[in-house]
Amino acid sequence: MSRPIYARPARAAGFTLLELLAVMGILGVLLALSVPPLIRTSARLRVSLAAHEVAAALRQTRMRAVLENAHVAVRFTHVGRGDDRVLWAIYADGDGDGVRTRDIRTGQDPLLDGPRLLRRFDTSVRPGFADGPNPRDPADPKRRLSRPHDPLRFGRSDLVSFGPLGTSTSGSLYLTDGGHWTAAVRVYGATGKIRVIVYDPDTETWR
Repeated sequence: MSRPIYARPARAAGFTLLELLAVMGILGVLLALSVPPLIRTSARLRVSLAAHEVAAALRQTRMRAVLENAHVAVRFTHVGRGDDRVLWAIYADGDGDGVRTRDIRTGQDPLLDGPRLLRRFDTSVRPGFADGPNPRDPADPKRRLSRPHDPLRFGRSDLVSFGPLGTSTSGSLYLTDGGHWTAAVRVYGATGKIRVIVYDPDTETWR
């Protein structure tokens, strides 16, 4: 008579406590490794997007000057002394000599739009430079930018003026998240070209 064959008991489905703890430990390590780069990438994106918003406003002003065959300017001003907030407004040439600060004050060059807070896109981004050593000068990487307290660099008046032929005032505006990243909105006078670049302090390069 043959002996009965007994099947081995099947292993219960699921994980043991030790296996779950091991998986949770691995996930914790992976999360700890991935979160800082994600946060830094997110901050870079916010700074870049804010800079592109400023660049878009400048390009629209340039197009307006060309279409209307007139001088039109964007003026940047600080809200107050010791305040890092910045206002921007658009003015038209009212007396045929270009947009000038004194004509804005007297009302000869009329206000077309604004003033608006430059920080309205993202409150975590503001005009200025990131912490740490001054960035390299985009125009001359061999030297560092001076005047870290001055993020608006369009001459004394901080006017970006566009003419009927699309030419403009040369200069740069710098934005930061206050931590790692700095973005620059650069305007090239002869062509009126507007470019956004972001500074990586780790490699000390603008891209």
